[in-house]
Amino acid sequence: MDGLVTNIALIAGVGGASTDRHLLVLTGMAGLVAGAISMGIGEWTSVRTQNEQIAAELDKELYELRVNPDGEADELVETWTARGLPPDLARQVAEVLKAHPEQALRVHAQEELGVVPDELASPWTAAASSFVCFAVGAVIPLLTLLLGYDDLWAALAVGGLGLFAAGAIVSRLTARPWWLGGLRQLLLGLLAAVLTYGVGAVIGVNVA
Repeated sequence: MDGLVTNIALIAGVGGASTDRHLLVLTGMAGLVAGAISMGIGEWTSVRTQNEQIAAELDKELYELRVNPDGEADELVETWTARGLPPDLARQVAEVLKAHPEQALRVHAQEELGVVPDELASPWTAAASSFVCFAVGAVIPLLTLLLGYDDLWAALAVGGLGLFAAGAIVSRLTARPWWLGGLRQLLLGLLAAVLTYGVGAVIGVNVA
């Protein structure tokens, strides 16, 4: 979706000032490459930072388990009993975990942080998927231009179809009608295209 909206807006903005196909293709390809790299780096940084924050929390939790095992066991008992577990059973399990700090860390991480320590997301996988998905979306509005057609509106129409299709596909994950999801994404993309086309037209007229 990001790739689609970004390149539709870029092409529309440049198209508002010039309809030269080579310029539109150059703009679209530059937007594709720059956007895909930016998305990949941003996703890598985001996931890596999140993992580092979780690692710091896990180190802190492991330290507390070693210096204050009774207090940490009491926390688990309180958490489990609040969820309806019988106090005696909660205490029994917590006491068993005291003898196994590494396993206790896993339980505390799930209960307090909502994460599984050995199942953290891979920054490289996240970066690669963001790069590829952005590039795939960004190339759709360029298809007619790459095939030799000079018509800006044909490129925007193909981009609009891509937006509608993407929105419809995403809506399949929810209870909303597919056509409503597609229409919503199409309208949002149209808004971006109209705004950037207007900016391009104004700048093009002033430069001329």
